[in-house]
Amino acid sequence: MILAEMIHDARVVPLDDRDAPAAGLSQWVGLSRGHWEGETLVVESSNFNAKNPFRGSSERMTVTERFTRVADDRIDYRFTVNDPGTWDQPWTAEMPMQRSRGPLFEFACHEGNYG
Repeated sequence: MILAEMIHDARVVPLDDRDAPAAGLSQWVGLSRGHWEGETLVVESSNFNAKNPFRGSSERMTVTERFTRVADDRIDYRFTVNDPGTWDQPWTAEMPMQRSRGPLFEFACHEGNYG
């Protein structure tokens, strides 16, 4: 499971050999399947609906994410977006995920929170 603090999103990523999701089944964060390639967890997501949070994308979008632990406190995160309904070609971005030593604060609205 991948849990994001913002809006408390939880994505369940099956790692078994189950079939791909049916074409008519969609969710706003898509449906994901994962597998290991050596030391890298690869998560492939498809079946996004029209309400997905990636502004400008279409229901044809697929996202491939790669999580590679490179140190005890760091994961390299790389993702490729393929959406022939929006972009001419797939594009890729990456960023390090560094373990936080401090507290993880709840994502919540409160007075004075203008961020």
